[in-house]
Amino acid sequence: MRSELVVNVQPNEILTALLEDTRLVSLQKETRDESYTVGNLYLAKVKKLMPGLNAAFVNVGYEKDAFLHYLDLGANFKTYSQYLKDSLEDKRTIPNISMTKFQGDIDKHGSITDLLTCGQELIVQIAKEPISSKGPRLTTEISFTGRLLVLIPFSDKISVSQKIRSSEERSRLRQLIESIRPKNFGVIIRTSAEGKRVAELNNELKTLVKYWEDSIAKAQRATAPSLLYEEESRAVNLIRDIFSPSFENIYVNDEEVYQQIQNYVSSIAPDKKDVVKFYSKETPIFDHFCITKQIKTSFGRTVSFKSGAYIIIESTEALHVIDVNSGNRSKSSSNQESNALDVNLRAADEIARQLRLRDMGGIIVIDFIDMAQAEHRQALYDHMKEVMQNDRARHNILPLSKFGLMQITRQRVRPALDIETFESCPSCGGRGEIQPSLLFTDVLKDKIDYLIHSLKAKKFVMYVHPFVDAFLKKGIISEYLRWKFEYGFKFKILPDQSLAHLQYRVINGDGKEIDLKEEKDTNSSNSKKESRSKTHNDED
Repeated sequence: MRSELVVNVQPNEILTALLEDTRLVSLQKETRDESYTVGNLYLAKVKKLMPGLNAAFVNVGYEKDAFLHYLDLGANFKTYSQYLKDSLEDKRTIPNISMTKFQGDIDKHGSITDLLTCGQELIVQIAKEPISSKGPRLTTEISFTGRLLVLIPFSDKISVSQKIRSSEERSRLRQLIESIRPKNFGVIIRTSAEGKRVAELNNELKTLVKYWEDSIAKAQRATAPSLLYEEESRAVNLIRDIFSPSFENIYVNDEEVYQQIQNYVSSIAPDKKDVVKFYSKETPIFDHFCITKQIKTSFGRTVSFKSGAYIIIESTEALHVIDVNSGNRSKSSSNQESNALDVNLRAADEIARQLRLRDMGGIIVIDFIDMAQAEHRQALYDHMKEVMQNDRARHNILPLSKFGLMQITRQRVRPALDIETFESCPSCGGRGEIQPSLLFTDVLKDKIDYLIHSLKAKKFVMYVHPFVDAFLKKGIISEYLRWKFEYGFKFKILPDQSLAHLQYRVINGDGKEIDLKEEKDTNSSNSKKESRSKTHNDED
């Protein structure tokens, strides 16, 4: 199987698409200015205690207070709390965590009021991003995630990923970590640590420990609420968990992010640094790799797959319902049971892909086509477990119920990715009436005139819908060529499949989008035309 990663860096977001044999199987979207992401550390202040919920609301600077449940305090909260108190009282030195004495586990059935007070300062970590109207969910059981290891302060446990099957390798890794880890730090050994040498493990362990020490030092100088730690690069954070040595190519369309990813890959897999490639073509990167079209066909309420069958996906905040339909599928066999099994197996493949693609979490209920034979129901259950093995999110699959429903629970730490496939009209704003489409080319010409004469833009690229691009470039002496002769060869017009029919965007020579305010530039270009017209009249 050929695996490729395509990173599309936009001014306001980063999209990462994972392709397997050119087929889109995973899409991650991150807003570049979003601060409240999983793993971030904050110095925060307890704002309100809720004994009825056995939880506290904590101010981390978000518009809504974050939620901290008693069970998310961690078993070693007493030790953590005492260490933090000592650190914030004496800000000249950082207490040595290795010299800290453990004070015992907290009561699993205790009350939040026994351990927290209003106004108390805590170092908290984002466990779940803000979803819908809810604020972030927090934990005080701090962890720092690396490529090979996860470091957990105030713990003495060493855990090994269950995906490492070899008992000899598990034992080897456990012994290595035991010999190099600092006291009072727990470690989780990740799957990617399999076969690694002690030097690599030690280097990453030292890096993670330094993250912790830097966070404490920053907390001593900060005032709550304040950010203490976040990933150095959003793009690196995106690919850290999905990177695999099996990747044949990683394409990036931004030079800065390209350097960050190449440096990261060079540090964890020096022999794979050449797979990171800078995409410099003017055609949008997602269009070049046929990802835009796959996004349009894979998202939305109805998703079709082979032989005319389709699934319907409906979502609420905590529940997703998927209905499988055979559609107008026809098959030579008249056996309804066999047809139902065949459609259900194909639907299972698509559903497993959709769960990864949309990052759907919570409870998923699937209504498969009814099957009478028990062995067919068991075959469907086994097949679903098999195709879900590549899903990195924790999940649990239950066999078909007596009503023919399959229930799946899937780890949910981020909002489900929902991309609207219907395009809103940029001309009418949903009112149902637009300016004559025939005049759209005049609008584009006015924009080019405004960019060249008013903004003095040079070497810019205007992206339009492929249909508009084809219309402008048709014929030997095309409209596009006439504009070139009139305004000079300072600009290009290229197609972009992600745009609506009467939509456009402009990128300057530095790769930044030019924000053309509709009213402003239209009025400016119109006034300029009027000025030129008046000049001609005066000359006459």
